[in-house]
Amino acid sequence: MWPGDRPLSEILNSYSSAAPLAEASTLSGDFYTDPRIFHLERTTVFSRSWIAVGHTSEVAQPGQYITCQVGGESVLVVRGEDGILRAFFNVCRHHAAHVLTQPCGRVDRLKCPYHGWIYRLDGTFQSAPELHGTHHFDPLQNGLVPVAVDTWEKFVFVHLDPNPKPLHSFLGGLVQSVAPLNFSRLHFYERRSWDIACNWKVFVDNYLDGGYHIPFLHQGLSAILPFKSYTIETFDRVCLQKSPIDPSGGDAITVGVRRGEAQYYWLYPNLMLNWYQGYLDTNLVIPLSENRMRVVFDFYFEDTSPAAEERNRTSMAVSERIQDEDHAICESVQRNLSSRAYGAGRLIARREAGEHLFHRLLVADLRAALTARAHLPIAPSNADG
Repeated sequence: MWPGDRPLSEILNSYSSAAPLAEASTLSGDFYTDPRIFHLERTTVFSRSWIAVGHTSEVAQPGQYITCQVGGESVLVVRGEDGILRAFFNVCRHHAAHVLTQPCGRVDRLKCPYHGWIYRLDGTFQSAPELHGTHHFDPLQNGLVPVAVDTWEKFVFVHLDPNPKPLHSFLGGLVQSVAPLNFSRLHFYERRSWDIACNWKVFVDNYLDGGYHIPFLHQGLSAILPFKSYTIETFDRVCLQKSPIDPSGGDAITVGVRRGEAQYYWLYPNLMLNWYQGYLDTNLVIPLSENRMRVVFDFYFEDTSPAAEERNRTSMAVSERIQDEDHAICESVQRNLSSRAYGAGRLIARREAGEHLFHRLLVADLRAALTARAHLPIAPSNADG
């Protein structure tokens, strides 16, 4: 059966949300290869969740902004002259061009490069060339369209729904769980990104397999994370994987930059927080198509002085080595998800509670969206009279 031949409802119903972890299977391969699923995820999962888009130091001063893609939409986040952080669809109200075209920067106004329409930092319309002679133009109705925005710890989140639940409600128990780590002492250091030829869920599944792949795929990491001591906890929209770090068997480079306890947090749908003593990296997973994604890494360190530069660079190099191993296996998995030899796989109860949570949350969102779509009234066409 070719992609698109199987009804969406049949794909969604192929997953048993009621199955307990000990009896559960993964999502079927169609979830990772069908472009209709990808579109549905954009308009539901990524349009109806709080999505991390950057860090607060990027928008700390008036006029500082970031742009991002969320649910297939371009969004800009900007700090106003009044100190208030706001977000808008990055779409000019005139002819739909992007108002801001760079990933980040600082401006004193929001000026569209296409026809020069100008908006204030609070999103209200300011001016447009040769507007005289245009009748019944209401400036109050031609400002940028707002998007919900909020911050937690060092992270900026946006929500495309005009009336979302509060961010802290969405984060749930993550707020209290992370508080003892004291992220406030960390400083942003550098950003790196990778484009990977796989569905975004393949990457998330890999992250959430409870360390199941670590002894086989990550020899350096496996040497310092005792496999039997690795624990998995799920709550709300969060999975926390933890392991003490045992320096006795690791190589000198890895041991030198990985200390204390490893804590790996995942927040539905696409944010990971990887914590070690004095160090944090965040992984933001951005879907690009049904078989391509981008992962953006932000690196934070407690000490960012010149004296710590060599250690920090080494730490990022260790992270990059691990990512290269993950990326290769994720691309391999993607190539095989459409094989006639594969339908769905069994979850390992000891390890894959995080995947189980992820799949149930995702399918619940997709089913709700499909049900709502089925009940939408159909507007009559001109032919209907």
